[in-house]
Amino acid sequence: MGFENEGFEEENFEQMLEASFKEQETTRITEGEIVEFQESDNRVLVGIGEKLEGVLSLDEIRDESGNILFSLGDKITVMVTGYYNERPKISYKKVLEQQKMIDFIKQHGDNFEDLIIEGEITRKNRGGYIVEADGVNFFMPRSLAAFKENEEVVGRKIKAQVVKIDPADQSIVVSRRKLFNEERKKKKEIIDTLIEEGRVVEGVIKKITSYGMFVDVGGVDGLVHYNEISYKGPVNPSKLYKEGDTVVVKAIAYDKEKRHLSLSIKAVQSDPWKEVESELEEGDTITVTVNNLEPYGVFVDLGNDIEGFLHISEITWDKNIKHPKDYLSVGQEIDVEVIEINSDTHKLRVSYKRLLPKPFDEFMKKHKEGEILKGTVSSVTDFGAFVKIDGVEGLLHNQDASWEKNLRCKDLFKVGQEIEVKIAKINQDDQKISLNRKSLEESPIEKYAKAHKINEMVNGTIRDIKDFGVFVSLQDGVDALIRNEDLYPLKAEELQIGQAIEAVIAVVDTQRDRIRLSVKKLERIKEQAQMDEFNDDSSNSLGDLIKDKLR
Repeated sequence: MGFENEGFEEENFEQMLEASFKEQETTRITEGEIVEFQESDNRVLVGIGEKLEGVLSLDEIRDESGNILFSLGDKITVMVTGYYNERPKISYKKVLEQQKMIDFIKQHGDNFEDLIIEGEITRKNRGGYIVEADGVNFFMPRSLAAFKENEEVVGRKIKAQVVKIDPADQSIVVSRRKLFNEERKKKKEIIDTLIEEGRVVEGVIKKITSYGMFVDVGGVDGLVHYNEISYKGPVNPSKLYKEGDTVVVKAIAYDKEKRHLSLSIKAVQSDPWKEVESELEEGDTITVTVNNLEPYGVFVDLGNDIEGFLHISEITWDKNIKHPKDYLSVGQEIDVEVIEINSDTHKLRVSYKRLLPKPFDEFMKKHKEGEILKGTVSSVTDFGAFVKIDGVEGLLHNQDASWEKNLRCKDLFKVGQEIEVKIAKINQDDQKISLNRKSLEESPIEKYAKAHKINEMVNGTIRDIKDFGVFVSLQDGVDALIRNEDLYPLKAEELQIGQAIEAVIAVVDTQRDRIRLSVKKLERIKEQAQMDEFNDDSSNSLGDLIKDKLR
């Protein structure tokens, strides 16, 4: 196998290993005998012939539990690697490493195409790096390592591809760069095949995130976005799958710049929306299952991977609904009406309340104007109070709540309070109900009418002056109106608010809650009394005559 495409030439490789070969010429393997344990110095003396004793680290002949593998007098094969102060340096470990190297070369020397090793970089030298895997040392030239300049790599675990085995030199060369190139080429072939042919394949879920799943398809990772899992729309993948699951996917896109492969699960399935579009119409009634409850509405399952949305406003006719959970529960089967099918956005909206009786219609069947009922105050506003009766809200205006003009509903009632009201008006077109409460009580004018009669002379105080007349406050909190034409001989422009005024009762209208006074009529009565005084021979005074007229 040549190395021109791998970033270095073979003769350069020979130069890199030349120093190593020279070192190997000075090494030799020999059989020795353990002659002394010097545990305090963590070493062993081994006789290797010619009255020479080599020094061996005690750690080299311990097992994984720390037990010493040999005893005094045992024969042991060691490698003489050099001399220190005329004493041979020996290694038992290097003999084992060399044997593993020999075994590896025997096993793979003639067939190492596509052979990949996984090991740890133990050290580096001028030419590259030493990678240890299963006790075998591999050489990885710097030009084949594909590391960034000054990148710290010693101790790092890597994968690399075997590119050369030399049995004579007992050396194995590996390349991380070649492995990357091969993987990149393989990924490109896989991606090209998936995209061009639109192939449907099985993949294994490697990682699940909040936005989707990474799936391994033949050694290439692709993303199944949460929009591409189900025709229901975005779903939480962790609720449907777990890492290691096998899924059937289809490649739908590849971003060459970002090297992102997009996969889809729903693209493998038939589009259920085609069935919806062909079989459903707005206004149809269907049975669905409550799938998920949210504060703003309910997601319902139609089956066959189709989900509809039931907005909170379409659950009940009750306008005061707080949360869908107060009316529906997960798993409940309900009948709903289809109110919108959007083929472009794949959205389906349904209504639950449209299949329920309308409370207003039911109210009209049972009640009529003028009826007196009990209801519950559902809310209080600045202009009045809403009272719920048989599931329908009626409005009680401030002016219809009490005969006392300064009192408003917020002064009189609390939410949840039960009160008695009269149905004043039912507006079928607007579906509105007007209520009245003060009509259930005797009005101040009705009380006044019982104590006073027409043509009775009364005294009052001017409360307000209008273009058409003046309002007069009488006793018991009753107001009366004197129209301009009934003021004579008084003139409106000469009157003042707070001024005392005398008149007679002209009209008492209890139905319309009104009293009218007249100064003009009082004057006529006085004039008639004066005339009668002159014509009457009796001794009656003028005052008595006026009283008689007023009677």
